[in-house]
Amino acid sequence: MKCIAIIPARGGSKRIPHKNIKLFHGKPLIAYSIELAFKSGLFDEVIVSTDDAEIAEIAKSYGASVPFVRPKELSDDFTGTGAVVAHAIKWLHEHGYHLRYVCTLYATAPLLEVKYLQEGFEKLLNSNAKHTFSATSMPFPIQRTFRLTENGRCKMFWPENFAKRSQDLETAYQDAGQFYFNDLEKNSEDIIFGKDSIPIILPRYLVQDIDDMEDWERAELLYDALIKR
Repeated sequence: MKCIAIIPARGGSKRIPHKNIKLFHGKPLIAYSIELAFKSGLFDEVIVSTDDAEIAEIAKSYGASVPFVRPKELSDDFTGTGAVVAHAIKWLHEHGYHLRYVCTLYATAPLLEVKYLQEGFEKLLNSNAKHTFSATSMPFPIQRTFRLTENGRCKMFWPENFAKRSQDLETAYQDAGQFYFNDLEKNSEDIIFGKDSIPIILPRYLVQDIDDMEDWERAELLYDALIKR
């Protein structure tokens, strides 16, 4: 087996209860990522890492595999995605899977389009990069941002940029939080947002974190607008 998708989906979300299987435009949220993975034609298998039996059943109903139950110690509010994916890769290796490429695909990416996922894999194959991942541009120049002081006043991070025009400042980018490809046969001591990674730039209207209900409603509005377009 050469390329698989791993979708982390724990059951204990608190700000949006059962977020990963909550109905989004009439379909469980995780279903969008599973269907997109299959539509891309990139993966030998789509695997969901979960601690929740209901998530597992819904994932399987959309064609994903759930070959193991995620341990409780990896299912709390503090465990990062990296540890969850590392556990999945280790389990798969121990059970006879021969992996070269792994894509961590978030269950909360209903706006992601298949062409960006395919672009991520293509650029990984045709480069010496270890990672490719989804990213997007910042909506305004970070060079003109400021912090709040203890007395509620402003203090710029970079005061020297106050008088500069926005168009004269370099564009900054951020993680879009949708997918991350990893070539397991390449080594890197750098962080993922470093020299051994290629960002796949998504338009900002396809990027929305879904951490609370306000995020959820905004994502639904964006999705509705995309359908109508």
